[in-house]
Amino acid sequence: MPPLAPPPAPAEDRHFVTALARGLDVLSCFRSGEKLLGNQEIAQRCGLPKSTVSRLTRTLTQLGYLIHVPEAGKYRLGTATLALGSAMLTGLDVRQLARPLMQRLAELAQAEIALGTRDRHNMLYIEHCPCPQPIVSNLDMGTRLPLATTAMGRAWLAAATATDRQQALDYLQAHAPEQWAVAQAQLPLWPRAHDRVQPWLSCSFGDWQPHVNAIALAFQPGRGLPLMAISCGGPSRLVSPEMLLQRAQPELLRLVQRLQQAIYRA
Repeated sequence: MPPLAPPPAPAEDRHFVTALARGLDVLSCFRSGEKLLGNQEIAQRCGLPKSTVSRLTRTLTQLGYLIHVPEAGKYRLGTATLALGSAMLTGLDVRQLARPLMQRLAELAQAEIALGTRDRHNMLYIEHCPCPQPIVSNLDMGTRLPLATTAMGRAWLAAATATDRQQALDYLQAHAPEQWAVAQAQLPLWPRAHDRVQPWLSCSFGDWQPHVNAIALAFQPGRGLPLMAISCGGPSRLVSPEMLLQRAQPELLRLVQRLQQAIYRA
């Protein structure tokens, strides 16, 4: 995995606190489904010396953001992190508005529906409705998916402003070059600014994982919230590209339109 650390701050930026950025990077190392990480694993993911990581994890442990598990010699996220996450999710009232609409589409399309936004070189799930059919899936809230190869990530890139898109591409080039190469190949397919009359549909048919198909639409929720995307997809044996494009696409568009109206009225 590429290091999670952001590009170095410009030397002239005296207001950038490097120690704080590194501490936040340590917390960002924990992925959905992972409970324990050691200093060596964190150092590799952050691209930092192990001695630096040891000081950071000790500090974060004393502040309650990490919990040291002595028998494993590793760390898990602490309750202070949970408090921050809960406060953030509570403030995202778009989740409560989107949930019933997403659930309806999941049942109609017999597919998995997810709401997410960009987190560095990934898309982060902030709401999730599993496929009603009995399938094995490790996707849930907090899941991170690649930005360049997933339908959700491609929808975000297509709908982003030129500045935000370029910032994302620069980050990919520096920290996920394999994703950057994929994104560059997609550039001619993205709409120009004056073409964005309605949400732009993006697809990923076996591009992220060989047996997964999905489509997605990005939208701007307003109220100071970041650009988001909603995806509809699942295993290719259950969810075909034809079904997604012919049956699910118009329903997904209606979902986004209804959600935007609900946010506006809220």
